[in-house]
Amino acid sequence: MKVLVAEDDQFTREGLAELLRGEGYRVIAVADGAQAVAEFKNQQPDFVCLDVMMPKKSGYEACQQIRAISPDVPIIFISAKSEEMDRLVGFNSGADDFITKPFSVREVLARVRAVARRCCKAQLEMKVEFEIGDLVVFPDELRAKRGDEVIDLSLRDIAILKLLVENSGKALERKKIFRHGWGEDHFLNSRTLDQHISQLRKRVEVDPKQPKLIRTVHGVGYRYDPEN
Repeated sequence: MKVLVAEDDQFTREGLAELLRGEGYRVIAVADGAQAVAEFKNQQPDFVCLDVMMPKKSGYEACQQIRAISPDVPIIFISAKSEEMDRLVGFNSGADDFITKPFSVREVLARVRAVARRCCKAQLEMKVEFEIGDLVVFPDELRAKRGDEVIDLSLRDIAILKLLVENSGKALERKKIFRHGWGEDHFLNSRTLDQHISQLRKRVEVDPKQPKLIRTVHGVGYRYDPEN
């Protein structure tokens, strides 16, 4: 899924881009409202994050123009403006959500996942639920369930779990998993993959120290054994 991030502050823009890439999104990052509209026309992203106060075009103007092109694309405003009127203007401009600066990583991820679940089901490539061990994964909800427990997942998490299930019993090389989760345009980074798997285990394994769903194959990569 492709996301457009428009933010004039370089630190915030790069931080948001890195955060969203970590979730498995492909990110287009621009520094002003005019670029946002131009890149939306050129690249047709599935999701948009807009700052309100930007050069050349405000976030409100950019939102209205993007809405004229694509009435259904999800749009989140991220802004230092927090007054009720500012939020109302944002929603009246066509936004799906409004996040106020300063914000936490957890808040941004929660809001992005919520809007993605609500608005992007048609764009998700893996709609059909699947099982891995005692876990049922619901790609269109960006969630998994184990009994009454609900676990939030990213697009990358789901892609990795799906790949393991489709290759049950096979030892998958790190390169294959990395390319599947991060894309062909990323250089292989085993450390990044291993850190991601470690965090994913903490969420999906009953006992992360003795993983049953994502087993390490030393010198190769990882494997899912369905009989376990």
